[in-house]
Amino acid sequence: MPFTTEFTIQMRDRPGVLGEVCRALADREVNILGFQSIPASEGRSLVRMVTDDRTTTKAVLESDKLEFTETEVAQVKLPNRVGALAQAALRLGDAGINIDYGYCGIDPSKNTPILFLGVAEVGKAAKILDQAAKAVGVGAT
Repeated sequence: MPFTTEFTIQMRDRPGVLGEVCRALADREVNILGFQSIPASEGRSLVRMVTDDRTTTKAVLESDKLEFTETEVAQVKLPNRVGALAQAALRLGDAGINIDYGYCGIDPSKNTPILFLGVAEVGKAAKILDQAAKAVGVGAT
């Protein structure tokens, strides 16, 4: 799949909070495929994650009364090769698609890296990234 659902969660920035959320997901057999955490406002963090089970993730976050949004993000597997990311990013730029943010994760079936990109035009970006991945010898996810 060339795009997937990302959860963006507003969390209290305190010891153990992230661990509790991750434990709740693990207890429900949800695997976290990609993860990013950055400071947001005073006492808060912005956590982005992609999991292997959208429905259960949503249920866990709702039951923990966490503030979150769901967004579609592009995903692509690129080889660990000089210039692979440059080629993908340049193709998106040539198409007028800005990369707002990005982070990596793991494809559990192959234990290979996946790049998740927040872009405005996910469908269009996914097609371009698929072409870029094929050009460097790897398929999009």
